[in-house]
Amino acid sequence: MRSLKKQRRIQIMAIAAVALVAGTGLIIYASQDTFNFFRPPAEIAASPPPPHEVFRIGGLVEEGTLVRGQGATITFNVTDGAASVPVSYTGILPDLFGEGEGMVGTGRLVDGVFEATEILARHDETYMPAEVIEALQDQGVYRDPSES
Repeated sequence: MRSLKKQRRIQIMAIAAVALVAGTGLIIYASQDTFNFFRPPAEIAASPPPPHEVFRIGGLVEEGTLVRGQGATITFNVTDGAASVPVSYTGILPDLFGEGEGMVGTGRLVDGVFEATEILARHDETYMPAEVIEALQDQGVYRDPSES
């Protein structure tokens, strides 16, 4: 009788372990596309990610590169002072988006051009995303607007 209880207990524990591993695997697989890592332009220039990887890029919109083409497609370069990455975006830009301003975009790097699906700009005159400030400080080109 005892060995039957012990055997049943081992079977239940094995089934529970398999269910736990399967559940964890499903959670990781399902959330795979929801993680977007931030990359500054210098990192992208040094080691470009594969075209299927969705990530965020941030920096300053490079002066003189903002081109509003025919239709809704807009192109510009984003820079962190060390490198510049061309960006293509189809859609409506935020109101405070402009040259020399901070931005963060989500998308993919295809043939050397970052194809953005979302563009975020600062929400007031003094705000800049912390990731962009950090990338600009790493390159030595960040200037604090409160010190002006």
